[in-house]
Formats: sequence, structure tokens, C-alpha cells
Amino acid sequence: MIKSLKSVFEVKSIRKKILATLILVLVYKFLAIIPVPGVNTDALKTIFENNANSWLSFFSSLMWGWLENFSIILMWLSPYINAVIIIQLLWVIIPKIGDLQKEGEQWQKKITQITRRLTFPLAFAQSYGMIVLLNSLAWGMIIDLSDTRIVLMSMIIVTAGTIFLMWLGEIMTEYWIWNGISIIITAWVLAAVPGVIMWHISAWNYPLFAWLLLATLAIIYIIIKFTEWNRRVPVIYTRTGREEKSYFPIRINQAGMIPIIFAVSLVTFPAILWQLLNNSTSLQAQQIGRFLLEYFSMNNPTWILILVYFLLVLGFSFFYVSITFNTEQVAENIQKRGWYIPGIRPWSETSDYLSKVSAHLNLFGWSFLALIAVLPYIISKFAGQTIDFIISWAWLIIIVSVILDLIRKVDSEMKMFDYSKFK
Repeated sequence: MIKSLKSVFEVKSIRKKILATLILVLVYKFLAIIPVPGVNTDALKTIFENNANSWLSFFSSLMWGWLENFSIILMWLSPYINAVIIIQLLWVIIPKIGDLQKEGEQWQKKITQITRRLTFPLAFAQSYGMIVLLNSLAWGMIIDLSDTRIVLMSMIIVTAGTIFLMWLGEIMTEYWIWNGISIIITAWVLAAVPGVIMWHISAWNYPLFAWLLLATLAIIYIIIKFTEWNRRVPVIYTRTGREEKSYFPIRINQAGMIPIIFAVSLVTFPAILWQLLNNSTSLQAQQIGRFLLEYFSMNNPTWILILVYFLLVLGFSFFYVSITFNTEQVAENIQKRGWYIPGIRPWSETSDYLSKVSAHLNLFGWSFLALIAVLPYIISKFAGQTIDFIISWAWLIIIVSVILDLIRKVDSEMKMFDYSKFK
């Protein structure tokens, strides 16, 4: 491993890209500690030190502690991710947008540009909701909502933080060999690991820490195998006057982390709704709020919440794959390249066959993804306390996927470098 890392850094072009990416990641981490002007951070710090509000602590854990500083990147990349999700949903509703994918790189850039423009209004609208919600959780001690100038300034700053973070990710993508947004997500998740380790050490939880470390390594190994596994559909094509055999891979987990992100946004919505209903003067609204708190609390998950979460991940996985894996388009591409699947007729029969294989294959993938999402809550129910890995279970999937893809890209770049020496 050390030898491989040394060989990577010996290549000047790759070394410069790695160093530039690390500098940009440091810039991103620096932004996370800059508070929004006009916010009472002292009051916020007091609430966290006394653990006076469990819901505020819960939302802070979702933001990996950024709420404690009320950072200028408070919303992180959430509006951008929502914009990407909306565009993907529009592919189904508006066929014209879905057809843009067939037009090549130029139209793909157009879709990216639309996503950027959609991010701004989403970020601005979400900033107000976020500020009001978190301020209510802190009993109105964070910011004076009656001062329109301070609220508007905070909304603009938080929105600008998200836009800047999106731009930072695109800069990484342009000058690096992998997706900058994925690198930011990876850095975001891994940044919490030292804090988790230090908490266990300071609390003298050495047996629990050792068990969690081994469990984390074991689940990482399982996720690697799960992520890399695919079904190889055999294809035959003509080359130099004779038939050659190859294969078309279909991954068991085509949806990746997206369904969990979808599901989490819906599962946490009852908690936000409860906070709003709890402040209502209507007795009926307060009763609905108490019902939501009793059955849909992420702090104390019930079996109903776990079941809903599991089904949401399954449903979103099916929906997302049905959008992204267009079997008719794949069958058309196979036909255009002169390929064919043995025993399967081209066009409609090939599309039906790929749909059937994908559905059977992804049923296992979706079930595994949903199980990974709900497993910490199931274990916590039996253990009687909140238990999670050193890295959050659900986020392990995206971390492993990003790192594996990153290794492939670096390996590909290294092979190109080795080849260029012999030209």
C-alpha cells in the first residue's frame, strides 16, 4: 500500500491534483467554523453544553455539529441535492427534459446549468425555513426574527455559502479526476470520525469502541463486495470477420446512496412538522403533533418508523433505477453497435430481458440498502440505547463507493502515465 501511494505521488500531474484538492477541502472545512453574523452563538453554545434541547442536538447531529457554530454553510449542499432530485423527477414528468440526455455532452452541460439555476431559489427559500425552525428549537435565542434586516442578511449569507460550496465542488471536478461534490460529501462524513473516536476514548468506552471498530471494518468489507458485485450479461459482436464474446455488466446496487437521502428527508419531515404544530394554539394541531412525536421521533424510533423508513428506501430505489436505467435506450445502443445477447431477439425482447434481469438483481440490492439504513435503529431498539458505527451506517455506502471509484480513476490515470512514457 505504501509503495502504491509513493508511486502515485511520483507522478507530477496527479500529485498536483491531489494537493490542489486537499487545499480546497481545507477551504471548505474553514467555512464550516465561520458563524453567520448577527447570531447569538453564546446562547447556542450554552444550550448544547447543558444538553437542554434534545431536538436541537438531533438536528445538530444531522449537520455533523455545524449548528453549534451556525455556520455560513449551514445548509451544506442540501439545496443542490434537492435540485438534482427535482431535475431527475422532471425527466419522467416532462419527456423533453429526459430526451436531453440523448443529445450528448452539450445538452448534459445544459442540464447542469439548469440545476445550478434551480439551486439558488431553493437555497434562498430553504434558508428561511431552516433559520425559523432552528431558532424555534432554541426558544428564540439564536436570532431576532422581528428584525427583518438581520433575517434577510442571514438568509443571503447562508444561501451564498451553499452556492459557494457548489462552485467549490465544480472547481474540484474541473481540475481533479473525480466528482468534486462526492469528495465534499466524503470529507463531510469523515470529518466526524475523529470526534466520535475521541468521545469513546474520553468516556473510557474501550470495549464498546473496539466492538464498533471491528463491526465498522466488517460492514465496510461487506459493502465493498456488495458494491463491486454485478451480473455479467453475455453479448456477442462481430470483429475482424469473426464473432467475439464479451459481457454487459449490471450492478446490483444501481441506485447508490440516493434512495437513502430521499427517505431521510421524508422520515425527518414529521419531526419538523411536530415542532410547528407544537407551537400552534389549536388543540387538534397539538394532538397531531404529539402523535407524530410519539411514533415518528428519530431520537426514539418506533417499529412503525423503522418499517416506514425501510419501505421508503425500497420504493425510492425502485423509482430511481426505473429513471436512470432506461432498458429501451440500452437495447437500442446494443443494436447500433452490432451486439446481441445470445438467444434474445433485438429491440423489444432485449429491453424486456434487461428489465427482468435488472428487477431480479436489484431486488437484492434494494433490500440490502434498506437493511443497512434501518439496522442501527433495530440494534438500538434491542440494546435500549443509540448505537452506531464509527462512521454512520447509511453513509458508509457512499463513502465506500466514492473511494472505490476514486481508486479506479487514479489507477486509470497511472496507466495513461505509464503508457505515455513509451510513446
